[in-house]
Amino acid sequence: MREAGPADRYGVGMATRRAVLGDAHVDRVEAAKTDFDRPFQELITEAAWGHVWSRPNWTQRERSMVTIALLAALGHSEEVAMHVRATANTGASREDICEAMLHVAIYAGVPAANQAIKIAKQVFNEMDGKGEQR
Repeated sequence: MREAGPADRYGVGMATRRAVLGDAHVDRVEAAKTDFDRPFQELITEAAWGHVWSRPNWTQRERSMVTIALLAALGHSEEVAMHVRATANTGASREDICEAMLHVAIYAGVPAANQAIKIAKQVFNEMDGKGEQR
């Protein structure tokens, strides 16, 4: 896949966003969009999804692992949960996420990894039908 140019980044970004996060999630976000957050939603669709996530150099699995590790390191719990759910679409395995959390523990700190592991376990339970659904 070629890198999207400025004219088609939104369309490519929306397709990638839907492929990674799923139609249901994107539809919920789109339905809740207001004039206030519309520019932000356009920005992340074009920049994060249309530019970075759509680049051909890494697979979605690789991007998923790196994204989860970065979000965990930064303590962004809701985003960790969202991207752990997205592993159902990206191909990142639970073993991949475990390995990423080991890196987080060493390079960003045990508390950050511990919190992210707790979140990942909750999300995996939800995905397996064993926990409360979000």
